Amino acid sequence: MRYIRYVFMAVVGLSLILVALANRGMVTIKLLPEEMAAYLGQPLSYDLPLFVVIFGGIIIGLLIGFVWEWFREHKHRADARLQKREKEKLEREVKGLKRKSNEGKDEVLALLDDSAAAR
Repeated sequence: MRYIRYVFMAVVGLSLILVALANRGMVTIKLLPEEMAAYLGQPLSYDLPLFVVIFGGIIIGLLIGFVWEWFREHKHRADARLQKREKEKLEREVKGLKRKSNEGKDEVLALLDDSAAAR
């Protein structure tokens, strides 16, 4: 399985290199429309190779997707945190009750009672 992963990563890397080599032409990226840029007195445009624009778009899309998913899963993480706290509280309560019920008993007999009650 490891070799399949390495082959897949090599194919993806090779295809990214080929896309970059095939799209080396310069493109102009304008961050604002002409009217707004004239109003600010500064044209916000950059000349970049096309592959940088393509890969930048992919990376920005992935980041937006990760952040979106993180916000979407917030309720699941909150529920898991609540259940974990409840579980820890109940475990402490069970230990306290076992300790209280086994006061004054021999330790070996208390362990045997605990194992018999668990069955």
